[in-house]
Amino acid sequence: MKRSKRYVANKQKVEAKKYSLEDAIKKAKETANSKYDESMDLSIKLGIDPKKTDQFVRGFSNLPHGTGKTKRILVLAKGEKEQEAKDAGADYTGFDEYIEKLKGGWSDVDIIIATPDVMSDISKLGRILGPKGLMPSPKAGTVTFEIDAQVKALKKGKVEFKTDKTGCVHVPVGRASFEDRKLQENILILMEDLLAAKPQTVKGNLIKSVTLSSTMGPGITIDEKELLDHARKGGV
Repeated sequence: MKRSKRYVANKQKVEAKKYSLEDAIKKAKETANSKYDESMDLSIKLGIDPKKTDQFVRGFSNLPHGTGKTKRILVLAKGEKEQEAKDAGADYTGFDEYIEKLKGGWSDVDIIIATPDVMSDISKLGRILGPKGLMPSPKAGTVTFEIDAQVKALKKGKVEFKTDKTGCVHVPVGRASFEDRKLQENILILMEDLLAAKPQTVKGNLIKSVTLSSTMGPGITIDEKELLDHARKGGV
């Protein structure tokens, strides 16, 4: 893939070594020099066999400072739960109207939450919502009667992490404009939650490598041993 001159110039600023978390954040910010506030993303290679379903890693992390992006949430519910969703700050709430819109291809949302009592109707939309990653799921916490708590948590900065087919996890941890300490705290909380989600069937170290990058910038390798020591101690 052909890289831009800016990317090549930024790549030359990154040494082929493992950086401390603090230095990695500084370097990622230095290379986040596009005209907009780039996302800061963490890519983590796990010591799992992605072909084994019992080694699948999935969980949630409540980032204390959020990701810098406001999630657009649709809540499919009826009656009191619809009003609860509105009061909690959901962007769209209702049922019949949005079922028809979804059937027609509308998907201008990041997350869909549904109450269990309406899932029999929503399950019919699996072929539409599944490929877009929008299908509500109990494992993802998006099929629930706890509408108020879930909407508020997602709006505040709750993120989901799960392994892809290569055995990696990719999670946004903030923006380039965030203070260094806020990015550090977000990353350490994420690492704590990721370690807590380690399947019992995985032997040895769960974390193989950790890379931080901005949206348009090169990857910066973080010293995973030092990072995990900080995470286990619960602070920077």
